Amino acid sequence: MRAASATFSLEEPKSYRAILWGGLIAGTMDITAACVSSALRGGRGPMGVLQSVASGLLGRDSFNGGLKTAALGLMCHFFIAFVATTIYYAASRQLKFLTQWAIVCGVLYGAAVYFFMSFVVVPLSAAPFKIPFAMTGLGIHIFCIGLPIALAVRRFSK
Repeated sequence: MRAASATFSLEEPKSYRAILWGGLIAGTMDITAACVSSALRGGRGPMGVLQSVASGLLGRDSFNGGLKTAALGLMCHFFIAFVATTIYYAASRQLKFLTQWAIVCGVLYGAAVYFFMSFVVVPLSAAPFKIPFAMTGLGIHIFCIGLPIALAVRRFSK
């Protein structure tokens, strides 16, 4: 008798919905929060925020590229949101507590994503800036990335 495998598979119809909705919701909430936060601080407008995402690939040149580099930044942003959702979904196939305790795990996952992006991804990228630790950024990642991803994965894992 063969044991059932609990491996991750994109063949499962639920996986597409969990990843699609988790990525769309988290990506939309996060970029909206980033734009609002930037506006409240008197920083860059939405195009500048998106160009700063693209600067991870292009460096300072991203700020001279207009709508093209802003569009690239938006694509990169949603790619990252979908990757973060896929990772959480794949982990939830093995670690059932990720769906059973979705709120707690979502908060922790949002914090983990924040620290990974701030201390690994951005420093290794071509971005011409560092991200200083900020409670605002941590809060945005918890409430706009971690929680929506965890709740979407829980919703489509039933």
